[in-house]
Amino acid sequence: MELTSSYLPSGAVTELTTQLVLNGSLTQGALLRGKLPSGSVVWLNNKRINILLSGDFVFGFGRDAALTQKLEWQLPGQTSRNQKNLKLAKREYNIQRIEGVASKYVSPPKEVLARIRNDNVQIATARATSSELTAFTKALILPAKGLVSGVYGSQRVFNGEPKRPHYGLDIAGPVGTAVKAPLDGVVTLAHADMYYSGGTLIIDHGLGVSSTFIHLSLLDVKLGDVVTQGQKIAEMGATGRVTGPHLDWRINWFKERLDPALLVDLTDAEQ
Repeated sequence: MELTSSYLPSGAVTELTTQLVLNGSLTQGALLRGKLPSGSVVWLNNKRINILLSGDFVFGFGRDAALTQKLEWQLPGQTSRNQKNLKLAKREYNIQRIEGVASKYVSPPKEVLARIRNDNVQIATARATSSELTAFTKALILPAKGLVSGVYGSQRVFNGEPKRPHYGLDIAGPVGTAVKAPLDGVVTLAHADMYYSGGTLIIDHGLGVSSTFIHLSLLDVKLGDVVTQGQKIAEMGATGRVTGPHLDWRINWFKERLDPALLVDLTDAEQ
């Protein structure tokens, strides 16, 4: 196997065999994009994953993914599977202590629990989308300019109370700062006021890859809209559970929460 540089950000590699190409970082939180001859079949850890007629496919590893993953593929006309064990780098995550969060967002009252459950169902439904869009094969751009104020994987402690890790990239800026589509896609969720995330958008990029944008003050697109990379889709805000205006941008592969910072150049954020 040969390892060469790729068009992806620093740390990403292209792995080559005579049939298989993979682009991405072999680490926890990574999105990997692959290509095989048309008509091939792919399995990840014995589970078949979707592949386009073009041979493009994609998968991702969560924050605490096992460090050994099994990838298998079967070429057209063959009956046996090829196999490769992917060895992931283990990551260390920061602890982020955040004070001044309204108590209703740290320990929500009983009367809002049904609303929170309904929000979660809508988000899960949007992230379950598996279209044949090919946008995921392209390089991403940052959706907003500003100070990077929060990173993927950090353990969150709100008002001294430990909570779930953070799964996005936070970019801070004034309310009204433009938020742009990092890739082409289709809007699968547009909600002006979810309990925790406030103004929320989810955009499908194909084969289970989606972007989520939260704490928005204004949504410029609606459910079902087709968007293009670089198009203004929303404005940064301070809605939901926040202590100041910012964009929380997240990347998912279905339920797997991935690190957006592995897919873009963060030096562009503050320009």
